[in-house]
Amino acid sequence: MSHSLNEIEAMSKRAARGAGLAWGLAEEAAKGTRWLAGFGYPGPDLLADLLELNDRLPAIDFSPSSLTGTWRAPAGRMSPLISGAAMSDCAVRMMDGQVITIEQVSQPLLIVPFASGAALRLGVGVAVEWGNVRLTTDGHQLCVQGAREDVLCAHATEVRCCAPAQMTTPNAPVMRAHVDDACWARLGAFAHRTYAPATEASRLLGAGAGLNDND
Repeated sequence: MSHSLNEIEAMSKRAARGAGLAWGLAEEAAKGTRWLAGFGYPGPDLLADLLELNDRLPAIDFSPSSLTGTWRAPAGRMSPLISGAAMSDCAVRMMDGQVITIEQVSQPLLIVPFASGAALRLGVGVAVEWGNVRLTTDGHQLCVQGAREDVLCAHATEVRCCAPAQMTTPNAPVMRAHVDDACWARLGAFAHRTYAPATEASRLLGAGAGLNDND
């Protein structure tokens, strides 16, 4: 089904929050999901996969143990949301020639929107690489090198982020994206956790006659 990017962002934010992500990270996850969908990539599916993979597990297990040297997570797999946010915060290091290297990343494509934010702050293109894939963004457009199946891989042994990077054959985003019903339902299941359970008082204040007989 076709959804506006605003709809995708709103659903993704509720789902991320329902999965236990802190508000700030849930907002960033939603913006990143929207950003990828705008470039024709299944951001909602990637987010749903990640939320299911790490559901109800401590976020610290999938966070960088240290931001010096190669970044590694205690659980042996890294969240692209947590490491992506940290990479964006540390982006100025790349202007000094440092390559930020992150090991064992789940759903690595979800890091790329954070590179977009970093590019906007730095004013230069930022590249994210793994395997035979290289994606470069200036914050507004995206250049993709590599086969689509490699771009969409579920796990990358090593992800490298560097700047400045040259933009070649850039693609501009669109305003709507297709999300299949199954994916929307998966996100909806997480979003449902954010809804307060109904009480007798809330039912009486809701739609319908409540205890009053209007007939």
